[in-house]
Amino acid sequence: MAKTDLIGGSLWEQYSTIVNERMTNPRFMGEITDDEAGAMGARLVVADWGAEVCGDAIRLFWAVDPETDKILMAKYKTFGCGTAIASSDVMAEMCIGCTVDEALKLTNLDVERALRDNENTPAIPPQKMHCSVMAYDVIKKAASIYKDVDVDSLEEENIVCECARVTLRTIKDVIRINDLETVEEITHYTKAGAFCKSCIRPGGHEKRRHYLVDILNEVRQEMESDKIARSLEPKDFGSLNLIRKHKKVEVVLTKQVRPVLLKDGGDLEVVDMKEKDGFTDVYINYLGACEGCPSAKTGTLGFIEGFLQKELDENIRVIIV
Repeated sequence: MAKTDLIGGSLWEQYSTIVNERMTNPRFMGEITDDEAGAMGARLVVADWGAEVCGDAIRLFWAVDPETDKILMAKYKTFGCGTAIASSDVMAEMCIGCTVDEALKLTNLDVERALRDNENTPAIPPQKMHCSVMAYDVIKKAASIYKDVDVDSLEEENIVCECARVTLRTIKDVIRINDLETVEEITHYTKAGAFCKSCIRPGGHEKRRHYLVDILNEVRQEMESDKIARSLEPKDFGSLNLIRKHKKVEVVLTKQVRPVLLKDGGDLEVVDMKEKDGFTDVYINYLGACEGCPSAKTGTLGFIEGFLQKELDENIRVIIV
């Protein structure tokens, strides 16, 4: 029987090709043992996140270098569906090469966007979105275990929906990703508010710090402000100031260049940017396997520079320091 017979052709077409590929060919599913972490000179971290009432759960494995706090390897297991597998697989890959603090900056928004075929089309249909928004929560749990601190101390936010174990960050991310306008849509996408309903609005049987109605209003106002700010921002890369240029370069490197380097154990960091004679010079430093790679100054450099020129501006030059 074909996939389209099982779940409906129109639904299947709502998944990006990246999600489809990661569903069927996950790259980082599995576990890291103590012996494997020890062979890397790393500390093993194992974190669980999920809610039994929803049936969605993930276990994240990190091998972390205790000297640098860098995540050398990441793997996962999940009891979720194919969507959970795809998003967990990308999340694990995005962790590799990051320090623990850098991994904490990854959001569900970052993971979902990494699964898109193009930046304007969501990678996952609405009814499966709740399966893909556990990344931030399990990363935060793993970081709390590594740092030996309470998970709530890592950020001033808490769980909004105790029944479905959905956090404030997750709800905000989902509203932004999918341009949600109603509380009912939030529930549809995340399961928050689907059970006891006390998190929907004030007046329920249990007083809460955050309510879905208030979160929705706050995020919608932020989105409108962002929209206005974007409309006023120069569209041409060359007309941006150096700080804005740096942000755009980092976005392209993080989403499209670093994942390629990390597959071979390499990485890079931007150490400086300067404007000279009509060019934007991006000064980089190679990390990991890239440091001693014979092609670092030729093929790899050309790949990085070509990607930045294609995505941002043809007057970008990449210089190794």
